[in-house]
Amino acid sequence: MSKKVTMQQIADHVGVSKFAVSKALAGKSGVSAETRERIISSATQLGYFAGKRAKSSASRTAAGTAGRAQRDTIIVLIPNVREQNRHSFYWGRIIDGITTGLEQHRLGMMIVTEHITDNFIKLINPDGVLGIVCVGLISNQLLLEIRNLAIPFVMVDHEDPLIPSDALFMNNYECMRRVTNYLLGNGHRKLQFVGNTRYSRSFYDRWLGYRSLLEEQEVPLAQEPGLISLEGENRSELTEALTELIGGMKARETLPTAFVCANDSLALCVVTALMKHGIRVPEDVSVTGFDNIEDAALSAPTLSTVNVNKEALGQRAVETLLWRINHPDSPKERILLSGDFVFRQSTGLANGESDVR
Repeated sequence: MSKKVTMQQIADHVGVSKFAVSKALAGKSGVSAETRERIISSATQLGYFAGKRAKSSASRTAAGTAGRAQRDTIIVLIPNVREQNRHSFYWGRIIDGITTGLEQHRLGMMIVTEHITDNFIKLINPDGVLGIVCVGLISNQLLLEIRNLAIPFVMVDHEDPLIPSDALFMNNYECMRRVTNYLLGNGHRKLQFVGNTRYSRSFYDRWLGYRSLLEEQEVPLAQEPGLISLEGENRSELTEALTELIGGMKARETLPTAFVCANDSLALCVVTALMKHGIRVPEDVSVTGFDNIEDAALSAPTLSTVNVNKEALGQRAVETLLWRINHPDSPKERILLSGDFVFRQSTGLANGESDVR
């Protein structure tokens, strides 16, 4: 029978103090992000979390139905107030779906929207929380704290490679393959992907879908590096960065016939940047987005995009969480929902092409 992995063993393996390991595994501050990642990675490799999971599941199961009846609140965790709130076209619709799902099961909801990584356990009463739905990008430190509370949780549009959990996404890979295939079918052979591939798992999966279709169709990948490393806190900053990048491409005569964007906000920024340089959409360059936010149908030209059923994503997250609560030791799941490509005015035949290939 294997021995229990100790914090001292992890400390020796990483080359840090036992105190640092304790803080990192508890999700507390005082340890650098790099050191925390090394500690968690080593703990995972050594099998530290395996025993912890079994213990946590057993303790919650032992509470029985009577104890569960006292827990009727689901926390919806959205740490980035500025971008991930009810006023966000994307996140707001997901929260609406979560709300509908919880109402159907007569469960209460508490939305947590502050950066409370050091005070999370003080903010909530773990004994009154049935589970947590994490929407969007959640810090590794906060996920560790949630995990240590032994509260079941699922993640929507995000996952952490070091902290396994149920996760729900759109089928970003296949949806982006469909978009790329449509553009190739309309004669486009010079394409550029737009979106920081390190921003989120969804962006990276969309990038992989785009690349795979190009490779499959033997279309050269001549990616502009600046377009997949974009930085910006809002549309204004992103538009400014894109205007400079597109201006450089225009000067070098390396403009594509189509920009494939990781989401609608980026696509709208690309359209604005193109117009600043006198480049017409779609007569000169086609542009596609992803998510089908309200602005996509209101822009000029209207934006071709992938429709994401955001409410369904939220409702499915609730069902997944409730299933996890009743099956705590079952394998973790990665659930993918399909989307539909919406054809609008921002896409057309490649410049100079007279027919669809």
